[in-house]
Amino acid sequence: MTAPTIDTVALESGVRSYSRNWPAVFSRAVGSTVWDENGTAYLDFFAGAGALNYGHNHPRLKDVVLEYFQSDQLVHSLDMFTTARGDFLQTFSEMILKPRGLDHRVAFPGPGGANAVEAALKLARKVTGRESIVNFTNAFHGMTLGALSVTGNSLKRGGAGIPLVHATPMPYDDYFDGDVPDFMYFERMLGDSGSGLNHPAAVIVESVQGEGGINAARAEWLRALADLCKKYDILLILDDIQMGCGRTGGFFSFEEAGIVPDIICLSKSISGYGMPMALTLVRPELDIWEPGEHNGTFRGFSPAFATAAEAIRTFWADDALERSTQTKGAHVESRFNQLVAKYPEHELISKGRGLARGLQFGTAELAGQVCAEAYQRGLLMETSGPEDEVMKILPPLTLTDDELNRGLRIIDESVDAVLGRS
Repeated sequence: MTAPTIDTVALESGVRSYSRNWPAVFSRAVGSTVWDENGTAYLDFFAGAGALNYGHNHPRLKDVVLEYFQSDQLVHSLDMFTTARGDFLQTFSEMILKPRGLDHRVAFPGPGGANAVEAALKLARKVTGRESIVNFTNAFHGMTLGALSVTGNSLKRGGAGIPLVHATPMPYDDYFDGDVPDFMYFERMLGDSGSGLNHPAAVIVESVQGEGGINAARAEWLRALADLCKKYDILLILDDIQMGCGRTGGFFSFEEAGIVPDIICLSKSISGYGMPMALTLVRPELDIWEPGEHNGTFRGFSPAFATAAEAIRTFWADDALERSTQTKGAHVESRFNQLVAKYPEHELISKGRGLARGLQFGTAELAGQVCAEAYQRGLLMETSGPEDEVMKILPPLTLTDDELNRGLRIIDESVDAVLGRS
């Protein structure tokens, strides 16, 4: 491909973000590796912000995509019945939902995670007749106005341009470092007629907060939250957009807690190939939509249905991927703990579950410098947290042991380079 003859950067809005930290022009990707147009290889511990759990251009999924397009099957189909749609629904039900004792119905709300959240919030309000939503500190649920109203980050909220209302934040697990009993404040507010807290329609929560800083909720905290919702007749929405599809081990991140959310939001890796696709799963008795009451032009991208079904057949016919993710995650945790012990004066914190892992630094500057050093050494990873103080990794679940260890060596070298001179 010839180099562009115009300044394409000048044509693009200043809202772009990732390309500021990774100025390479990327052109090709396979598995856990991406290459820039000069042929330089980078190990990808970013994986499309969790949209590429099975890596780039997995050969089996690529065959499905090519076959789909070459056979002139429907690409755009809104919510019409198609062969690909039916195959996905049957595969998802038989291999994912039923084995986990879930009977949720599947709504296709649009192409992205924010669409899934917006649909969940809208349905919860319709079902209950209430408007208030409870969210949690450091939550991230999307950038559209409804999803943004239940997001914690002040920078992102500030971009709305209007007041974000009808949502009340509560402390996420360990927000007070264990000094306050779980849900003491929330339950007191619910039970006090003078608290001023409107009876919520729903609570929305992430089992692991990715953008919020790789904050992993304890299983007992999630169980207590589910019990609280039942006690006070509040719907429980579980946002599994980034942490679902195997990121923490099980297909759903809440499996470890043994809870059954009323509504589940999925996107990112559900297509298996990085193509736009989102699901809002709802318990049957909550499925009270009128036809067309929630819709969107691109809610039926059929090639994504095809790759999603094949990804489930390929990776979820047994528990091999789940066990591999847990083993690799434990290895990452051990290596991050070694860095914590190596630099006690910096009070680093190792965080996460499965292959959603983070290393928290004392400042955003240090975390950013480590990621910049890693980029220079051929590794892509980003920062997260309210101040971008957490170095975050979301590698493809399919990466090899060699790739994992190579990436961890680069992280070791990058941390040493930054903290050794700080």
